[in-house]
Amino acid sequence: MRKYILLIITFASFFSSFQVISAQANAIETEITDSLYSELLEENREFWVKFPENYNPDSSTKYPVVYLLDGFSLKNSLEAVYENYWGHYLPHMIIVGISNRTNRVRDLTTSQIKMRRGSVMNENTGGAENFTQFIEKELIPYIDKKYPTTPYRTLIGHSYAGLFTINMLINHKHVFENYIAIDPSIEWDDQNFLKEAKQKLTSENYKGKSLFVSLAAEQLHMWNEDITIDNIMDDSSEFTLFARSIIDFSTFAESEKQSGLNFYWKVYNEDLHGTVPLPSMRDGLVFLFKWYQFKSPQKYNNPETTVEELMELLGKQEEIYSTHFGYPFPPMIEEMLSGYGYMNLEMGQPEKAFMFFKMNINYYPKSASAQNSMADYYETKNDHASALKYVTKAFELSGENKYKDRIKELEGKN
Repeated sequence: MRKYILLIITFASFFSSFQVISAQANAIETEITDSLYSELLEENREFWVKFPENYNPDSSTKYPVVYLLDGFSLKNSLEAVYENYWGHYLPHMIIVGISNRTNRVRDLTTSQIKMRRGSVMNENTGGAENFTQFIEKELIPYIDKKYPTTPYRTLIGHSYAGLFTINMLINHKHVFENYIAIDPSIEWDDQNFLKEAKQKLTSENYKGKSLFVSLAAEQLHMWNEDITIDNIMDDSSEFTLFARSIIDFSTFAESEKQSGLNFYWKVYNEDLHGTVPLPSMRDGLVFLFKWYQFKSPQKYNNPETTVEELMELLGKQEEIYSTHFGYPFPPMIEEMLSGYGYMNLEMGQPEKAFMFFKMNINYYPKSASAQNSMADYYETKNDHASALKYVTKAFELSGENKYKDRIKELEGKN
């Protein structure tokens, strides 16, 4: 048992180091700021695009996409979550952060109103439909044409953008597969959209779609601290309408099983409206991609698991991924296939190591790193001719001097 635990710890330590080395070795620009002139909005719209850690512009690999509304103000929160959870919890994905720094209320609200919470609305409102058309007809086609994306998309929005996110699901469900609505302003326009959403959840089919909703409950009433999550639904004041609307929608969506919607919501008792995006993104993405998490991870680390058992596990994992994404998808990301290969080399199980390295090349044939890993395997077998073949391929794919130097080293051993 002690040996088994040590093997898990050793692999965890090694894989962490491998990620750092891999990131350093592939010093490719992974983030850019871009913009697009919108004929629909009649203005220029800025956005940023962040590529995953294994991004290679010369590769044919394509990625699911996460679209983040209020992309510049919430950028750090989403990046922190993604960078800590990709691998076991989340796939490699492209993240697109859309600017809502101008005309925010206009673009994100679902109907025109003149008054809100007893005050005059001086901003334009009710432009969500037009902004939806911009995202669907202009932005997404632009992103898909310019960057290596797949049709599997996730939308994240906070506050007004959370209202917009739920509206996108309810009325334009074909655009995205996943939705995260963070403390959404679903009380908008005297709950008119809330009523529409409840009606459609009753009458329409949302099978294959997933929604995570959050509520910040640290301050449920602006003045009355006696209002809590336990008694808020007994209050009828304007001050609690925001939170009551989220609770109303969420409990209703949770009960409408026939809608087919994969739904979950969470109350954050110690968070305010401004602090809740970070934990909501973490919990929301983990929920949306729960199916992505490895099945039986202990068996991959157990030295007693046979090659045949590993192949069966990987085959099932690939089937799960391909079914959910809707297109062929590898059972592991490149870094993990390589990591398990090296772990098994260290454990003295070359047959397993070879399986992982070979699978890595099969799924990522244009990866110089995958080719080089197989060379490492053959060097442990003192088969320098085979090692040279794979290092040569790595150099042909990348042109990196480190592989050129290794070719010379291996040629001297033959």
